[in-house]
Amino acid sequence: MNRLILALIISCGLTACSNNGTKKSASIDVEQTQPQEQKDRVEVLYFHSKQRCATCMAIEKNAKEEVEAEFADELKNGTLVFRTIDISEPKNEAIAEKYEVTWSSLFISKWKAGKETYENLTEYAFANARTAPATFKNGVAEKVRTLLK
Repeated sequence: MNRLILALIISCGLTACSNNGTKKSASIDVEQTQPQEQKDRVEVLYFHSKQRCATCMAIEKNAKEEVEAEFADELKNGTLVFRTIDISEPKNEAIAEKYEVTWSSLFISKWKAGKETYENLTEYAFANARTAPATFKNGVAEKVRTLLK
């Protein structure tokens, strides 16, 4: 019964935030989106709009805290980047279209030799960021560690 209630709450949360979690992973050629060559790196991308719920804000807060606490050296040397992107701003329209996001979303991407692969962690983030922050943080850190290898 508790699982059913939890599933309903998560479903309502995803619906309320108009989450578009259609893409789980993909590979994109850098020539489509990056005009100049950039070094290999991992990016944690948090997308949001002007209006955000408590879970949306928890996703950003907890993801950023974990990345800054666990990967300070990687952030400094540029092998890891954390970006918060407001999709309601016209300047961010292209990146929102690239990742097919329409509301709050969390992606982790890896750039290697000019090619990008990424994973959509939005569903995981909405299920855990506010109600199980330690689980969420561990999951984000584990994914980043795996991609940094």
